Amino acid sequence: MPIPMSSRQIADDLTARIRAGEYPQGSKLPSLRELADLYSVSVSTIQRALELTRDRGLTVGRAGAGVYVSED
Repeated sequence: MPIPMSSRQIADDLTARIRAGEYPQGSKLPSLRELADLYSVSVSTIQRALELTRDRGLTVGRAGAGVYVSED
């Protein structure tokens, strides 16, 4: 069984995907549950990872609408 990724590792992976254009500016990221399933971790781990991407200025949360790639 693979070792689960840490929130920092997930944030680093999401950062790389955003910078590579897999998630273009203004696009919506998959839901917390979808990301948790993708990375085989808990939703709380994904929430911490997304906090890191937000702190890096890469994402922005929109209440009730999800998390989007920052347009700045």
